[in-house]
Amino acid sequence: MEYNTERNHLILREYGRNVQRMVVYLKTIEDQEKRNSYASTLVELMKSINPNVKDVPEYDQKVWDDLFIISGFKLDVVGPYPQPAPGVLTKKPEKVSYKYNRIKFKHYGRSLEILISDAMKLTEENEIKGAVISIGRLMKTFYQTWNKEEISDQTILKTIKELSNGQLEMDLEEVMEFKLFDSSKKDNVIRNRPRPNNLNKSRRPQNNLLKRRR
Repeated sequence: MEYNTERNHLILREYGRNVQRMVVYLKTIEDQEKRNSYASTLVELMKSINPNVKDVPEYDQKVWDDLFIISGFKLDVVGPYPQPAPGVLTKKPEKVSYKYNRIKFKHYGRSLEILISDAMKLTEENEIKGAVISIGRLMKTFYQTWNKEEISDQTILKTIKELSNGQLEMDLEEVMEFKLFDSSKKDNVIRNRPRPNNLNKSRRPQNNLLKRRR
């Protein structure tokens, strides 16, 4: 059991302790490209956890600044904005009102439930699929933060389905084949898919017809 007295100081309360742990984990990733990818994903998570930030001018840059603040300005990532110098940004933590509902999967924290709740409001199929992929990648990263062994894609999909009351589902074979929950994988699944055989066959008669006309 971890007591409050044993925990590290929570730098920005509005994002919670799990985000702070993720930032600590980010600093341990040696691969620059992977570290950049994880940082971008984490920024999107921070936006979902603290939606009030959208009311602030240049909110996107503000969240990136918050990421560097949480890291103590010691995070080496290439973002869309230059890293602010220590001491330039001075801010007081926002007061956050918490809902003390029971968290079903404590090792993921309430942030996962917030993301899934937001994804359940989507209506476009592509947006829903993209949200499930982003959530799956975050879950895998969260799990690897404090576990040596890997979590299976099947377990991730099962958890997402359970937390969404069966609303968010995805084909396991597709996830595994294209490694969709791998954060270092680029989102080019559709472009890299093999062309159906019937599509290739349908083009052959047209080519033969052109030859005859010549």
